[in-house]
Amino acid sequence: MSVQRVALVSPYALSVFGGVQEQVLAMSRVLSSRGRDVVILAPDSRDEATYETPATVVRLGPRWSMPANGSKAPLTLSPIAARRARFAIDAFGADVVHFHEPFAPLLGWSALWAHQRGAVATFHRSGDGPALRYTRPFLQRLARRIDVAVAVSDAAAATIRKAAGIDPDVLFNGLEVDRFHSTPRQRTPDTVLMFVGRLEERKGVASAIEATLAHNARGGQQWHLVIAGQGPDRSRLETLAHHDAAIEFLGSVSDEEKRRRLRQVDVLLATSTHGESFGVVLLEGMASETLVVASDIEGYRDAANGHATLYSPGGAVALEEAITLALEGASDASVSAASAYAQKWSMESLVDAYEERYERAHRLFQATQ
Repeated sequence: MSVQRVALVSPYALSVFGGVQEQVLAMSRVLSSRGRDVVILAPDSRDEATYETPATVVRLGPRWSMPANGSKAPLTLSPIAARRARFAIDAFGADVVHFHEPFAPLLGWSALWAHQRGAVATFHRSGDGPALRYTRPFLQRLARRIDVAVAVSDAAAATIRKAAGIDPDVLFNGLEVDRFHSTPRQRTPDTVLMFVGRLEERKGVASAIEATLAHNARGGQQWHLVIAGQGPDRSRLETLAHHDAAIEFLGSVSDEEKRRRLRQVDVLLATSTHGESFGVVLLEGMASETLVVASDIEGYRDAANGHATLYSPGGAVALEEAITLALEGASDASVSAASAYAQKWSMESLVDAYEERYERAHRLFQATQ
């Protein structure tokens, strides 16, 4: 292959849990295992954490928490950081630069605008918003610097097609399936539910708390809810839980801790009410041989493909019924089928597809020189 050196640009800080950041780190591990030289560029110059990747990690600029698509995005708004990112890519000598969510400000803009090497862009977001509508002319100009565009789902593709006139290839978010079998499968006498994600309103965690409290109030087999994640809603959610011993807030957890916990719980809850372009968390639950209950929204419905119990988003009553249905209908055969389905979304397969697109972007760029 002609592409040996790959720069992965995340506009979101690795120091904050998020799906895009997880994809970047996972891709870096697989690319590195194939002999590629990889550098990751991300915001948050104060971040001194060590991440599980052989790639070089370059962190630039101050981290800001900015409203985005119903969430808070850990971005940098520093033009100096954007220029330094371009200089770091030049110094690394990348053959291809892979921009994740390239229109999210600001880290990758200078390098993409300069367009000094093949550019692959992956669009993760689904759903319109003021940021896309009001910046459309600029985004359309920036889009012309992209050699190969990819979206992680049909919903994400529709969003970026409307915003910038881009017609991307549709791939998926991948997961490192084998890593979800790295710890023993364990069970406790209790029925344990788990939520993993950022604690903010659109994630629907309140409905999980309300469903658990309502179920336990009726007596019988009790549910224990484990909530892994941090975010602006934590205090409100803790108040809603009444500090009940059946509801445990773990705060932020490492990827290793998350995978270990998923092998121990009975049900993974994906309770978002909107704004999810692709439900990779559902696949993580399936790969862990854990039952999955998810809100019936576009991104989750596509990922589930019949292997999760879906319910109408936002309602604790519907969620409680879905959890009960999932537990009562569980079988070794259904769990095995879901695990086999998750294998189809492996990061290895995804990187295969991206390596083809890296070569295409490299050729297209070279043809213009």
